[in-house]
Amino acid sequence: MVSGHLQEKNGYFHAVLSFKDEHGKRKTKWVSTELPVKGNKKKAELKLAEIRKAFVPPKQLTRDAEQMFSDYMLEWLQSMKPNIENITFAGYTRAVKNVIVPYFEPLGIAMKDLKASDIQRFYNHELQKVSAKTVQRYHANIHKALKDAVRMDIIVSNPAEKVTRPKAQKFVGSFYDSEEINQLFELSKGTRLELPILFGAFYGLRRAEIVGLRWTAIDFRQNTISIRHTVNSYKLDGKKVVEGKDRAKTKSSMRTLPLVPIFRDYLLQLKKKQEEYRRLCGNSYCKDYLDYLYVDELGRLIEPNYITHTFPSFLKKHELRKIRFHDLRHSCASLLLANNVPMKQIQEWLGHSDFSTTANIYAHLDYNSKLSSASALMAGLGFSESVE
Repeated sequence: MVSGHLQEKNGYFHAVLSFKDEHGKRKTKWVSTELPVKGNKKKAELKLAEIRKAFVPPKQLTRDAEQMFSDYMLEWLQSMKPNIENITFAGYTRAVKNVIVPYFEPLGIAMKDLKASDIQRFYNHELQKVSAKTVQRYHANIHKALKDAVRMDIIVSNPAEKVTRPKAQKFVGSFYDSEEINQLFELSKGTRLELPILFGAFYGLRRAEIVGLRWTAIDFRQNTISIRHTVNSYKLDGKKVVEGKDRAKTKSSMRTLPLVPIFRDYLLQLKKKQEEYRRLCGNSYCKDYLDYLYVDELGRLIEPNYITHTFPSFLKKHELRKIRFHDLRHSCASLLLANNVPMKQIQEWLGHSDFSTTANIYAHLDYNSKLSSASALMAGLGFSESVE
């Protein structure tokens, strides 16, 4: 409870409270009891006790509040390492060490002095160089770090909450139609991109899911493919890391899909070819990735970045329309929609975590449902013309 005493002012008793602010400086606050001085001394003393009890002084900043914001961000980064995936930590590290700290370190701003305007200027500065979506990732790191600082009583409030979060333009992916997909299938035959193109366009697999395909996930008797494993590559502390995990992007990403005859034949041929390479290469054949589908002639895993970097040049070489490799996944969804597959089934096929994710991404492609809606309205209004 703060200390306080009664003081007369303009014929009324006032409670004068004494306390320290967040910076440890002594402050006073006057609160009227609304009681006239004459004949109300005891009532005023009771009122003073109530006011003292109810008053909550501001939290005092710790010595950590004197710490530079840039130094705090580095400490926060290390504190996050045990709690997040390695690939996520690698992304945090790039943002904090390569962008946030280099900007704020020369400014020498202490945690207690960091203002929303400082953060806003940083965002504005970065928006001149990178996309709004990238700055949103910086914002996510800064906001989380400062939220943790408030929780640890280092600062009183989170200045990042007052900042205008950059608004990214919604990205709409491109996609190939059935003719373009078939052309792509034909041109990729016998190349290292054949497997990822087939599984990306037909099954809508993500890059990490394709590289993570293993023979133990292929059931040739039941004719199923289980998506249970992913492979990601990233840089951490200047070193390249290739990491396989028995876990997909989300729980829903772990799914079992039918192995259709044409893919069954392709995989049996691929398996036979890999066994032949292993026999020919003998001890030179890499034994680390024997269970993986996407390996080279020496049994070495072909990394996810190979797909990303090689796919654009492949399209250019064959004079095909430019799309991202991930757009094959969009192409898969668009073909399913065009053939009247319900959105819920598309969600399950693609392994989205919830229906809204699928609907938000692909609703603009669902033209058939719009035709159905138009036909229903035409019938309801008694119009005779059909909608086609």
